[in-house]
Amino acid sequence: VQLQASGGGLVQAGGSLRLSCAASGRTFGGLSMGWFCQVPGKERAFVSAQTWRGNLYYADSVKGRFTISRDNSKKMVYLEMNSLKPEDTAVYYCAAQRGVQDIRNEDDYSYWGQGTLVTVSS
Repeated sequence: VQLQASGGGLVQAGGSLRLSCAASGRTFGGLSMGWFCQVPGKERAFVSAQTWRGNLYYADSVKGRFTISRDNSKKMVYLEMNSLKPEDTAVYYCAAQRGVQDIRNEDDYSYWGQGTLVTVSS
């Protein structure tokens, strides 16, 4: 499985961005998909995930502002980011795991995209 993330950019606080992640491979429907973010000097942090069954998970810091979704027919997963804050600034990665393991643990994801930078100005 190969993942390609896109959609990052520079946005003012309060603005919105939609990140996209395109997946290759034949078994997208059986993958649980996640988004993580990383700030230089810090560990990668869980943001959101959607299991192959459709269950949704969010970090407390993004609940009510971010929405994850997927389109299995297009092999795409999205992260709609609203009410962005400067502290959301990070490189965002999409990741995939087969089945459902620990959805919040980056070590349980086997496949990773290259990351897309989100910068939120104050």
